[in-house]
Amino acid sequence: MTEISAYLNNVRKALKKYWGYDSFMPLQEQAIGCVIERRDSIVVLPTGGGKSLCFQAPAVVSPGLAVVVSPLISLMKDQVDALIECGVPAARIDSTQTTGQQREVVGQIENGALKLIYLSPERLVTDRFIAFLKRQKLSLIAIDEAHCVSMWGHDFRPEYRELGMLRKTFPEVTVHAFTATATSQVRDDIAVQLHLDNPQTLVGSFDRPNLIFKSEPRVDRLRQVRTVLDRHKKESGIIYCIRRKDVDELCQRLNDEGYSALPYHAGLEDDVRKRNQQAFIEEKIHTIVATIAFGMGIDKSNVRYVIHAGMPKSLEHYQQESGRAGRDGLEAECVLFYSGGDYGIWNYLLKDMPEQAGRIARSKLNDMYDYCTGVVCRHRAIVNYFGQELKRDNCGACDVCLGGLEYHDDSLETAQKILSCVIRLDQQYGADYTAMVLTGSQDKKVLLNHHDSLSTYGLLADHSKRMARDWIEQLVGQGFIRKYGEFNVLRVTDLGRLALKGEEIPKLLKPAVKPAKVAKIAADSWAGVDQGLFEALRTLRKMIADKKHVPAYIVFGDAVLRDMARRRPSSTEAFLEVNGVGDMKAQQYGKAFLKAIKVYCRDNDLDMDIDPFIQAYEALRRPKSSSKPSQAKQDAFIMFAQGRSIDKVSETIGRATSTTAQYLEEFIRSEKLNDPSPWVSEVIFKRVLQAAKGGDDGRLKPIFDKLGGDVSYEIIRICLACRVNGQ
Repeated sequence: MTEISAYLNNVRKALKKYWGYDSFMPLQEQAIGCVIERRDSIVVLPTGGGKSLCFQAPAVVSPGLAVVVSPLISLMKDQVDALIECGVPAARIDSTQTTGQQREVVGQIENGALKLIYLSPERLVTDRFIAFLKRQKLSLIAIDEAHCVSMWGHDFRPEYRELGMLRKTFPEVTVHAFTATATSQVRDDIAVQLHLDNPQTLVGSFDRPNLIFKSEPRVDRLRQVRTVLDRHKKESGIIYCIRRKDVDELCQRLNDEGYSALPYHAGLEDDVRKRNQQAFIEEKIHTIVATIAFGMGIDKSNVRYVIHAGMPKSLEHYQQESGRAGRDGLEAECVLFYSGGDYGIWNYLLKDMPEQAGRIARSKLNDMYDYCTGVVCRHRAIVNYFGQELKRDNCGACDVCLGGLEYHDDSLETAQKILSCVIRLDQQYGADYTAMVLTGSQDKKVLLNHHDSLSTYGLLADHSKRMARDWIEQLVGQGFIRKYGEFNVLRVTDLGRLALKGEEIPKLLKPAVKPAKVAKIAADSWAGVDQGLFEALRTLRKMIADKKHVPAYIVFGDAVLRDMARRRPSSTEAFLEVNGVGDMKAQQYGKAFLKAIKVYCRDNDLDMDIDPFIQAYEALRRPKSSSKPSQAKQDAFIMFAQGRSIDKVSETIGRATSTTAQYLEEFIRSEKLNDPSPWVSEVIFKRVLQAAKGGDDGRLKPIFDKLGGDVSYEIIRICLACRVNGQ
């Protein structure tokens, strides 16, 4: 076994021991490989894509101390608390600690008792701390939220620029930059500003297939927000507003209607803001209403919805803010309510920016508005913005692909009326005024300007001004009209003139009258889960978390609880097979959770120790229903038939390696294959079969142990599926 292979094997064992995972997510192994090969790296993975494990897992098995740069104290605290819960020796130094607490951490570093230390960029670059670190053995330097280093990024922080000195100060230590949102321009700037040495750049898919995106015009903010909240009763969620006064007003009205919500914005006293954030993290309230100041500093994994009650100022911001939903990989809903007025507010707020920065910001604002009013797949629009392609024809997880949008029957004729009106108004007026003319308004301005005598006056009198205004914005979003100048006057583009000739056909929406289909990802993530048991385990989790004064998701995430409620383990050995249960958490919580599962299964006459893979196989053997397998699974089956590797298929379909391995097992069973090549080598296949001899009780842990932990559970299942087919 080579040194690199041995190192990776140790990382895999640590992954299972501390975090309870059997395999890597897409690009994690490659990112860890950069640490092994002592090469600087820039790693871009979506929120929930496992960025932190790319530096945490190798830090655990490497000699020395890993230094992690993090921009916010709350983010540092969350990550350190989660590591300690898993049994990983980690700490932070920040301004909220007493001098005594900071000295204690320094002592732990000097004694070699820690594997990771979290610091702010300001503290790290001080001469005193740099001198201290020079006396320590460092394993790696990880810079989290690395987009903050670039002025082209959406959260530029000048203090991050100082981190460029680390590469020269610690020439023997590799530096690794991590972020969830970075265009190619930002990635290049990160490499330059941090003085990285020939860095390996790894960019995962910007698509978050578990997020269900919806965008609709804001008509009645309170009613629209309540509709989403009612779909997610007793679940955690975030509502974003543009202005502080919007936060306060919406929060008050929600509480008046009986919802559980608290505000968060920079206008609140520090202690109030911290108290409200903590109440949300500890699930004492379900909803937090906030400006964009909220969220970057939390690692809450079970946010089931993010609502934007106003349009964000860029797609980078939207990607990051909506990305705070579904970090556990389970389905989550992201709904954006926008209006043309939001565009005007942001334009006004950007007016005092320096010329170059203002030009960049306004360009990003236009792209954001195009997204809101667009009629193409939301997932496709986002990944295209970041320079990638969506490999699926239908994402199955947005309002466009789920049939939540309906197109106006006379889109071309209506668009021609609007475009003609813009021209008749000499392209000198904004959207609101144009909508008044089109709907035959008797407003004083319209009459004084004699625009009631235009041939286009009242052409849309059968529709509301709101509807006419929405159609104008949709034409702007699709490039048939552009807004110019301080007052956003409308002008018809070349594309718009082609539409006037009937050579281009816009797509105009009408309000949806039929409900959208349920996203496939939601159905898949609940497959085999007993929801009553899941709720019972949630209750137990909250009791434990409250007692320990930690967020519930640090005890166990929702995805882990769902897998418990799917497998229903009866022993510690079976409990350790739950995805996300490591040794430390099994020791701490195994007894309580096993007892709760046994009691529930006894009271509800349920079988225990369910193998979800056998369950999936049995489902395949049942008579086919009219519903089709998910698009991701269909794509995976096609690529498996072509002999593609698990890693390649996983990267292509945007699913975790464990999920892709499950698809492969289903493919092997459905195709009755008895040879696992090209996915498993002949040597490994024979080792698994030998270890499995005499063990037909369905337990995988004994086989895993016989193999010395060198072979993952997924590979074992694949081999056993082939063995069954060969019998």
